[in-house]
Amino acid sequence: MTLRLVLVVLTLGQDCQQAQKLARTAYDERRYDQAAAHFAHAVTACGASSPLLLALGQAQLLAQRPADAIAALDRVPTDSAEYVPALKVKAKALYLLARDAEAEETLKRAATRAPSDAEIPYSLGRMYYQQGRHAEAAASFRQATTLDPRDYKAWDNLGLASEALGDVAQAQQHYLKAISLVYKDHPGYDVVYANFADLLIKLGNFQRAFDLAAEAAQRNPGEPRNFFLGGKALLQTGRSDLSVRWFEQAIKLNPDYPEPQYQLSLAYRKLGRIDEADRMLKSFQAAAARAPKERR
Repeated sequence: MTLRLVLVVLTLGQDCQQAQKLARTAYDERRYDQAAAHFAHAVTACGASSPLLLALGQAQLLAQRPADAIAALDRVPTDSAEYVPALKVKAKALYLLARDAEAEETLKRAATRAPSDAEIPYSLGRMYYQQGRHAEAAASFRQATTLDPRDYKAWDNLGLASEALGDVAQAQQHYLKAISLVYKDHPGYDVVYANFADLLIKLGNFQRAFDLAAEAAQRNPGEPRNFFLGGKALLQTGRSDLSVRWFEQAIKLNPDYPEPQYQLSLAYRKLGRIDEADRMLKSFQAAAARAPKERR
């Protein structure tokens, strides 16, 4: 090997390592556009290995570039260890592109290759739930909890599916199971507390609903839904003055969130603050008009 060729090889090796380091750092810092660019450079500098293609696809998906993610993930060989993880990420990308049938087929292909992977029926359940296929969603979430009895997200979502099917008693039991799993071991998980609070508001158990929403807000103070539900529960118990602060915080976190604006207009009206109520009602109508008709 000539000296020049040795220098080229060394330079490429350094470039490969540097690109991967920059990509991992950007990914960890949630700078997904930059991570995707660095991973793409790493694929060129290091070669299109399965781990790098998977990492590239994941970064592109999180950078809201699902079509690019699919193109990268389709390059992962079927005989590699990364093939099933690539299928799982690809299914998410397909779903974001509203290619639901392909996403479902991709997940089922992954399940054939990895029948003990609880994440696959969980992902299928999430897709079925969003499509309104609640019985199939419940069956998928139940399969996920069978494969992994400590899958708290599956228990939480099994509660949602059971609630949608009208089985309120089962829904409450599933929410309580999820709470038992996250109470100590997953202190940052707030969603089940909010989901349970939402159900209890519908059932008229407003004080318990507020307690759950307050726990959700403490666990995740950056989630506007937690404050919306807390305010809604307070409003229903007649504590309109206290509910105002909760609705205002929800709106501060997300000015485009319509529901707390409507509820805040009700609270203002009950407090005799009519001008503010009218102004907030107009704000709600504008936010509702801007809101996407379908959330994926």
